Amino acid sequence: MDTLQQHIAFIIEVDKLKTVLRKTKTAHADRYENSAEHSWQIALFALNLRDFAAEPVDIDKVVRMLLIHDLGEIDTGDTLVYAAGGAAEREAEELAAMRRILGLLPQPMSGQLLALWQEFEARKSPEARFARAIDRLMPILLNLRSGGQSWRENGVSKEKVLAMAVGKVEDGCPLAANWLRAELERAEQAGYFGA
Repeated sequence: MDTLQQHIAFIIEVDKLKTVLRKTKTAHADRYENSAEHSWQIALFALNLRDFAAEPVDIDKVVRMLLIHDLGEIDTGDTLVYAAGGAAEREAEELAAMRRILGLLPQPMSGQLLALWQEFEARKSPEARFARAIDRLMPILLNLRSGGQSWRENGVSKEKVLAMAVGKVEDGCPLAANWLRAELERAEQAGYFGA
């Protein structure tokens, strides 16, 4: 039964996302951003960049994906995208977390949001590829703004950024990927990378 209390329990639970610190600092304050701020910012960013998507996208679907994509971090914490090893374990933990958190909602909403998250993870649709591109792009922009703060602190090389992030940006927003390549060259010259 769809009750107001289920929706309230869900929204109170996802408030925990505000406590999950990421590895990147905000652009205008000397503090690490949290995952809720990240989700809000990339949803807004996607609205702004929709005309640059590689393919036509349903922007409402993209925004929904971005608003829920990191909810699993409530249970798992944030993991640096460039972390080596353990990917299968992290994916299984995040799926379990998403099932738990979204399970607070009534059906069919719970199942619909889980399917939307799985679509984002699989990157099989134009919306998922564009959403993933925006998700990868924003931390790079913050690193470019901060002189490579997260890259330097975590030993991330330019090659890792190119291999693990820029390709995903290119899949969903090729123009942004082209811009990024030039910016990463400048960042390398300025010593922004950690390895």
